[in-house]
Amino acid sequence: MQKNYPIGILFFALLWSVVLPKTQAQTWEVFDSNFNLEKKIASGNIFLLGNSLRINVWEDDLSFLDPEYNSFARIDSARLYQYMEPWIVIKNGKNYGAFHEYGEQVLESTYDEITTFYTHLLARKGTDYFVYDRGQRTTRAIGSFAEARIARNGQVIARHADGSFALPLSPEPDRRFVSLTDPAPDVILAQEASGYGLINREGTYILEPIIDEISHLEENHFFAKNDREYLLINALSTDADIRYNSFHQISIEKGVLVEYIHGKLRRIMKKDGILLDIVGMDSVRKIDDYYNVHFRDASTGLLNPEGKWEVRPTAAASQLLPGNEGLYGARMGGSYGYVDATGNTAIKAQYDRVLPFSEGLAAVQVGSKWGYINAANELSVPYDFDAAGPFSQGVAVVREGEQRQLIGRNGEKLGEACDRISRTQDGYYLLEKNGLFGLAKPNGHLICSPQFDEIRREGPNQILVRKEGSYGIMQENGDFVLPLYYSRILFDEENQKILAKSEANETALEKETAGKKAKKKRKTTGA
Repeated sequence: MQKNYPIGILFFALLWSVVLPKTQAQTWEVFDSNFNLEKKIASGNIFLLGNSLRINVWEDDLSFLDPEYNSFARIDSARLYQYMEPWIVIKNGKNYGAFHEYGEQVLESTYDEITTFYTHLLARKGTDYFVYDRGQRTTRAIGSFAEARIARNGQVIARHADGSFALPLSPEPDRRFVSLTDPAPDVILAQEASGYGLINREGTYILEPIIDEISHLEENHFFAKNDREYLLINALSTDADIRYNSFHQISIEKGVLVEYIHGKLRRIMKKDGILLDIVGMDSVRKIDDYYNVHFRDASTGLLNPEGKWEVRPTAAASQLLPGNEGLYGARMGGSYGYVDATGNTAIKAQYDRVLPFSEGLAAVQVGSKWGYINAANELSVPYDFDAAGPFSQGVAVVREGEQRQLIGRNGEKLGEACDRISRTQDGYYLLEKNGLFGLAKPNGHLICSPQFDEIRREGPNQILVRKEGSYGIMQENGDFVLPLYYSRILFDEENQKILAKSEANETALEKETAGKKAKKKRKTTGA
């Protein structure tokens, strides 16, 4: 299930472990997407896994549920231990078993350990290891090892008692290796007495073990040296594509891949070739994904990740910072100002630190305090803050002492000061104060002050909150559509339902109605 949970604590991730208590009498209320009550279910602990997998745990039994939350398969005396799509690992006593998410049992509960991969499972009994293959629907023994694990590309990496390694799922399961590691998602880096090589998902060499040195760059890209030849390699499923080779020195210096020709720095390299080829370079320093390129004539340029000049080399600055809106922070002498893309000074150096422009404003520091200037170098927000962040939708987060605050473009404070303010992936602001949580909209408008033990925005106008063990659902205007009453609330997106669990048999609405009737009766009788 691909969904971002920007705030609060995740109930269910794709990989998780739980220990479930004995369940008590309870009622699940099932609501439609408009929070109309459809029905009640009197059954244990329901868990939603993946897009359509629903599990119910009642006492010591586990059941698979259909979209109507009716059981269609049951496992006696089992606890839900782990789920990684499409596998469910259960625990019976001290032993483990596994099911496919459709309810088919694939491994009996007789194993000491089970680990998962999309296409197969690795199971252990003592020192003996077994693999269940999803395609062939069979389980087979693969040998006895000191330890074994599933590599990132799906092969099993095993270590013998003597310290040597093996690939028991490969075409050569008895072949011994000095070492096997999986730094990349699709290939294994293997070391034999003859050198280093790369092994693909099928367990065969795509680069024979003859390389003297090899190191991982990123993804499936590697940097290698063989005798006097330097190589940049893209490890494909069928072969190792040598994207660049050279007999000139290539090295990684301060995180930057560079090439020297006749002893002089000549090229900045990327994972699969040349990023910049230019004479006169003296040194290169990386800032985030950008490069400060320093030349022997004392000029400096800012190179972007695509190998284009973000700021043309200029003698005006000794350091250039990634920028925005056509302006770039620049160190000129002992202070900072801004230059444009041509390297000309746009705002003279007069600040101790500067940040990129956002929405026409940039945070700048003078002494120990931060304020905001506009592109004309006019002070828009005074130097009142100990730290300042970028603007987004007219709102920025600043710090005064140990307190964080939301402010508007003119420096006006929005809401109360907090211990911590975090901007979520969907642009909302999570507010934290004295261990409690609140929420503000992307424009800074307060939804609720910090008063909940947990808060999570589930979707448009649906905010899950928890306070002292009770859950409810709140709208963005602060009104509740489900009261703070339930012990658990689940969002079944595939089924477009909301499930809310109460430890009592009456619904929240029934309880509220009963309370009103009792209050009216007391008032009538004078009790």
